[in-house]
Amino acid sequence: MTTSVTVDQTVDALLASESEAFVRRQPRSTQMIADAGRVLAGGATSNWQIAQPQAVWMSHGQGSHVWDVDGNEYVDMHGGYGACIAGHGYPAIVEAVSRQVTRGTHFAQPTEDAIWVATELSRRFGLPQWRFANSGTEATMDAIHLMRALKGRDLVIKVEGCYHGHHDSVQVSVLPEPEEVGPPDAPNRVPGNTGIPQAIMDLIVLVPFNDLGAVERVLKEHDGRIAGMILEPVMMNAGIIPPVDGYLAGLKELLHAHDAFLTFDEVKTGFTTGPAGATGRYGVTPDIVCLAKALGGGISVAAIGGTAEIMSAIGDGRYEQVGTFNGNPLAMAATRANLTHVINDAGYERLDALAARAREGFEDHIAANGLPWRVVSVGAKGCVAFTGEPVRNYRDFLEVDDRWGHLHWLMQHNGGVFLPPWGKVEQWLLSVQHTDEDVDLLVSNFGRLAAVAGRSTHGSTPGAA
Repeated sequence: MTTSVTVDQTVDALLASESEAFVRRQPRSTQMIADAGRVLAGGATSNWQIAQPQAVWMSHGQGSHVWDVDGNEYVDMHGGYGACIAGHGYPAIVEAVSRQVTRGTHFAQPTEDAIWVATELSRRFGLPQWRFANSGTEATMDAIHLMRALKGRDLVIKVEGCYHGHHDSVQVSVLPEPEEVGPPDAPNRVPGNTGIPQAIMDLIVLVPFNDLGAVERVLKEHDGRIAGMILEPVMMNAGIIPPVDGYLAGLKELLHAHDAFLTFDEVKTGFTTGPAGATGRYGVTPDIVCLAKALGGGISVAAIGGTAEIMSAIGDGRYEQVGTFNGNPLAMAATRANLTHVINDAGYERLDALAARAREGFEDHIAANGLPWRVVSVGAKGCVAFTGEPVRNYRDFLEVDDRWGHLHWLMQHNGGVFLPPWGKVEQWLLSVQHTDEDVDLLVSNFGRLAAVAGRSTHGSTPGAA
């Protein structure tokens, strides 16, 4: 058997060669980065677009494929970080938005589609009233404000390693480094960005994911001071970490017993995990649900839904939920078309079949090469956990070697599949327009990585002649 040093050398050599190939096939992207550097801070429109070895500048998309400015074609499983569950150019969405463009793009007044969308969201999620916003950050910001406003308390429980947008209240311990996290039973509050006041961070109480005991402990420790808790019901800022049995229901029971609210941040899980997100999938209805990303079929839109008690604070003016572009007619038209024609029973039947095909293909390659890795998928999203140990929370996730995730991204990209660039952190997204052949290319590219890992770990591929 080869040593771990040999494995490290193999991975490092492949990272270098795949990075070189990545840059070599994208000369126009390289030039555009240089041009953009003069007028765009950092040479991109978001720091999340600045990847190694370089950002990919896109030209267009159609169906399940996208093309970069160099003309390279990819199966798109990046999906705009989870927004494009409809794929690109879905006819019903194109028609709805095109029709609305000719009727007016913005009024800052409600339109009839807003009633339809809110009614459908109420039916799916079991929460009676809704408001709209423009991004997941806005939705979770409103949720935090509402919990604090109705309880008259400042403290909010947040899960270590969860991302809830870039407003101050939740920019705490988003992706802290191992040397920063502190003891597991008393995690350090680590700023998720610069410019976050310590006074704001002190209002967040940190707990691990999948640990009811920790939540019970902090509720007792801060008795009568906690307004509520916000979490991703399936952690998706650390690969994919599902809730253990009874965790979500137990949270609701604990929080309500201490007169505190429960908010599900379903910005990533909403509609990618099922027609009613994780709320429907796991059968636990929180006090507040936040939606964005896949909701608008590629158009920027967000929503916040809540119980009658919570949303009454908006209705009677105790909390002013505002935004010039809230309920924008283009966003409402796209969302109505998406909910009607894309994320319906037929859409989820297709997504489930594609997800099963991908999962089985990955698992076959893992088994054939004697690897300890595991495939984790929930609904339309999936990832590889490059570890043999169970990942139940962020501390477990920190133990995963992120070089494998980055190498996977590079090999998929160079092999014609576009994944999110953050290696082990992000997930692939299936759309209703993907085909079996698209999934097979994803699986085939992974097979190359698995074969390399198998040879470097075992000296030869297990089972090979």
